[in-house]
Amino acid sequence: MKTLTGIIFLFALVVLSSCEGPVGPPGQDGESLFGTVFQFQDDFTPENEYALYYEFPQSITVYETDAVLVYIRWKQVEDNSGEIVDVWRLLPQTVDLGDKGILQYNYDYTFNDVEIFLDGTVDFNTLPPADTDNQAFRIVVFPADFITQKGLDINDYNLMMKSLKVTPDVIQKIDVENKNEIVEP
Repeated sequence: MKTLTGIIFLFALVVLSSCEGPVGPPGQDGESLFGTVFQFQDDFTPENEYALYYEFPQSITVYETDAVLVYIRWKQVEDNSGEIVDVWRLLPQTVDLGDKGILQYNYDYTFNDVEIFLDGTVDFNTLPPADTDNQAFRIVVFPADFITQKGLDINDYNLMMKSLKVTPDVIQKIDVENKNEIVEP
């Protein structure tokens, strides 16, 4: 009886160890696993319904499980050496315009695209050009697990870039006039 049980156990072990599950999605090689950053500037206008649309290029794979963050260049300041430095803030950002209402810069995304839009109670047609024209954004795409593994504060743009090992020279510039084409750095 022990021999029969042993043979059945051995057979079950061989059968179960030879099973395979479905093949997972292909991974990315090297440092690209840790994120891609795009930058573009554009205007919020009545013609675009105060919304900017960016479709990810086919050369970049964005998975449904990836995180997509959008930062707005909030202002520029002078550092100790006299150089101009960009100050980036994570969207959404809300501006209280007093009796005119509330303005919010916000976004949503899918694994195909990002839409950045104005929201709030203010009449967008009354906004000054400083709030609508030549707005600069950085879109950061990376695996969602990265934040939890690193315990990052996503509100700190500079910390995110350092953690993702992204330097200014690898940020891909988007030419919005030519259908969101990437301009070589």
